[in-house]
Amino acid sequence: MKPVRLEDYEDLARQYLPPDVFDYYAGGACDEFTLRENCEAFGRLRLTGRVLREVSGRNLSTRVLGTEIAMPVMIAPLPFQQLVFDDGEFATARAAASQATLMIVSAFSSVPMEDVGAAAPGPLWLEVRIGTDRGATRDVVRRAEDAGYRALVLTVDAQVPGKCERDIRHGLQLPIDQTPVAAALDWNDVAWLVAETRLPVVLKGVLHPDDARLAVAHGASGIFVSNHGGRQLDTAAASIDALESVVEAVDGRAEVYLDGGVRRGTDIVKALALGARAVAVGRPVVWGLAAAGARGVAGVLGILRHELDLALAMCGVRRPDELDRSLLL
Repeated sequence: MKPVRLEDYEDLARQYLPPDVFDYYAGGACDEFTLRENCEAFGRLRLTGRVLREVSGRNLSTRVLGTEIAMPVMIAPLPFQQLVFDDGEFATARAAASQATLMIVSAFSSVPMEDVGAAAPGPLWLEVRIGTDRGATRDVVRRAEDAGYRALVLTVDAQVPGKCERDIRHGLQLPIDQTPVAAALDWNDVAWLVAETRLPVVLKGVLHPDDARLAVAHGASGIFVSNHGGRQLDTAAASIDALESVVEAVDGRAEVYLDGGVRRGTDIVKALALGARAVAVGRPVVWGLAAAGARGVAGVLGILRHELDLALAMCGVRRPDELDRSLLL
C-alpha cells in the first residue's frame, strides 16, 4: 500500500526496524507527556480559512538565513542514520536535494560531514555541540566552513541526558557515546561560537522568551523553538505552545523556526501563522528512511508539500509569508 499520510511510514518502519532501534527514535523522556503534547497541541489550534480569494499560482518557497528552499520544511538533525538504513545520511541528503529543501546534519552523524555534503547538491546546516575541548570544537567549525555548510545549529537543551526509559529497558548500545560532555555551558559559550565562525549560528532548544532575548543579545541569527522532540525535560511545553511568545520576544531580530510534532500540512500553516519562518521534521524522516531510503524520505517530504499546498489554498493565501495570526481561532 502506498503511504498517504506520515503515520503510514511509521507503521512501515515499525515492521522493518529492530524494536530497540525503533524505540530509540520513537521514544521520549519519562512518561512521554511532552512527546505526545508536541502533536496534540497542534490539534487544539483551529484555522479560520478565508474564502473567495484568488489562490492560483501558489508558491511554497521561502528563505532561511538567505538560502531559498522550495517549502518551509527542513530536515531536523537526526543521529546515527545508518542504524536505520545502510545509506543513512547519504540517502537523506539526496532526498532533501531532490525536494529542494535543507538538511541539518547531526553532530552524531554516522558519516563525516564532508561526505554528506559530497553526496548531494542541496544546502546543508550542521548541528554542533560545544565540548570541553575547545580546540576540537574549533576544528569542527573550520571543517563545516570548508565543506560549504551554510549555518551552525547549536543544540542548547541537551547539556545533561534526558531519561528515556525505552532505551534503558532495551539496554540500547549506540555507535558512539552520546552523553553530553559540557554541562557547564553558558551564554558566554554562545558568544564564543558566534565570534569563532563566519557562519550564522542558530540556537536549537529554546522555549522561554527570556532565553530568546538572550540568544539575540549574544549574536544568534536564528532560534529553533524546540523541546528536543520530548526527549529531555518531560512535561515541558509543546513547541507550538511556546512559539508565539518567542516570536514576540525576538521581534524580528532573528529568524524563528519550530520543530516538534509536525505531522500535517496544517501543522506547518499554524506554525507559520504564529510567526515561524519554517519548521523542521525529524521522526517522520526516520520512518521514511527506514521504509524506503531516499525514496521514503522524499515521500515524507512530498506528502507534507502536498498537504501544505492544499492548506494554503483553503486558507485563501498563495505564499507562506501571507499567513498570519488572524487565520487562527
